[in-house]
Amino acid sequence: MKRREERNVTTFSQTIVLVSRNGMGHAEPALSHKLLNSYFDLLVASNSLPDGVCFYAEGVKLAVNGSPVLDALRALEEKGVPVSVCSTCLNHYGLMKDLKVGKPGNMLDLIEKQKAAKKIVAL
Repeated sequence: MKRREERNVTTFSQTIVLVSRNGMGHAEPALSHKLLNSYFDLLVASNSLPDGVCFYAEGVKLAVNGSPVLDALRALEEKGVPVSVCSTCLNHYGLMKDLKVGKPGNMLDLIEKQKAAKKIVAL
């Protein structure tokens, strides 16, 4: 029985999560924010954590002042998950000064994280 349990264990080891949208899925903002918040909250609660979360394009809007998912992102950071936010995108949207979670990074940082990962989850 233990062998079967081991096979069913899901891990996010060597996995990064890429977020390029201002929410999760193709839905109205309230629903897409709720879905992403739930996703991050469940990751934290399960202790099955990715090796990083990277935000780019409109996804950077989730790491700034006023984002409905800030608490969930802070909880991930507190658990040791690095959060990287595209500085080019923050500058494009005029949001650099509003960054509340994560560290600004560039495209080279994203490429390096992708090369190190065995799995990439794009939301």
